Amino acid sequence: MSHREHSTDLTRRSLLGRLGLTAAAGAGVGTLLGSRGASPAGAMSHEEMGHGEIHVHGGADGPVLRGGEGFDPAAANGFDPDRFLRHFDWGRTSELPNGQTLREWDINAIDKEIEIAPGVKFPAWTFDGQVPGPTLRCRSGERLRINFGNGSAHPHTMHFHGIHTAAMDGVPGQGAGLIEPGQFTSYEFNAEPFGLHLFHCHANPLAEHIARGMFGTLIIDPPEGRPEADEMVMVQAGWNTTLDGQGNQFYFVNGIPFHYMYHPVKVRRNQLVRVYLTNLLEYDPVNSFHLHGNFFDYFPTGTRLEPSEFTDTISQVQGQRGILEIRFPYPGKFMFHAHKSEFAELGWMGFFEVVD
Repeated sequence: MSHREHSTDLTRRSLLGRLGLTAAAGAGVGTLLGSRGASPAGAMSHEEMGHGEIHVHGGADGPVLRGGEGFDPAAANGFDPDRFLRHFDWGRTSELPNGQTLREWDINAIDKEIEIAPGVKFPAWTFDGQVPGPTLRCRSGERLRINFGNGSAHPHTMHFHGIHTAAMDGVPGQGAGLIEPGQFTSYEFNAEPFGLHLFHCHANPLAEHIARGMFGTLIIDPPEGRPEADEMVMVQAGWNTTLDGQGNQFYFVNGIPFHYMYHPVKVRRNQLVRVYLTNLLEYDPVNSFHLHGNFFDYFPTGTRLEPSEFTDTISQVQGQRGILEIRFPYPGKFMFHAHKSEFAELGWMGFFEVVD
């Protein structure tokens, strides 16, 4: 179903108003598209969209989903954002006749309904049944081969950011072009340049294919590696639950809104923490990352080994990415979130929990 088949007049502003997250005093608890609240003119309720009723705490303590503390995305979807955070898929390796290492993965496009918040189901288009897709990792100079099968009901591609031939670009009309349902192709290229990259479907309508969940991360380690660190991946994006292409009703890192509020990311005091941060957000031009009570070195795209700045806030347009390196000198819980307050209030926020 395309977004044109399911359009409403719901906007993020009307949603925020209904959450009780605007400047009105005594916000307390708001109802998110529930049967007991009136919908904006011309808009469907979540019951009409099959999303059920959920609530958001929207008072002075900040917004979190009612029921979120008991929500288990691993049980609901077979996808655990906590495991995803630190999981890197190195594929399988062999040696080519010229001595070069071949690193290979098998990835499939799969249509899958996923529960993105308590009672809220979304008809996602995925790589390997998860959103975000797997984090592929390799070393500079290796030969990469990605075997892509389309088990979806829609045509798809895999487009990788990096340096490769036109035939391997994963766009319609080049190389294998669109991969139709039931078809298969392989993308093959050298791992260059080193840094933090990403991949996504490049079929049209492009915005819908990305917004439905068809994106993932590719990390190419530099020849000499990086200093030892507690490494993790954070993929920023949003959920347009109305499928109208007019804006997002939820925002997140790693698939589930507010997840790291309920499940803080535990790190060690004074240990080097490295965050691979990408932005795949559709329907909004800019995203951002802000860290409370600490600063970090920032390496845009990760293609240089020297940081560009020491800061606590960075912005990224869609497709931009960068590496953050942090040492937390004090124990405690430190919030991180989009410094676009609207995004934070609709799910893009979490905590680091620093322990000795």
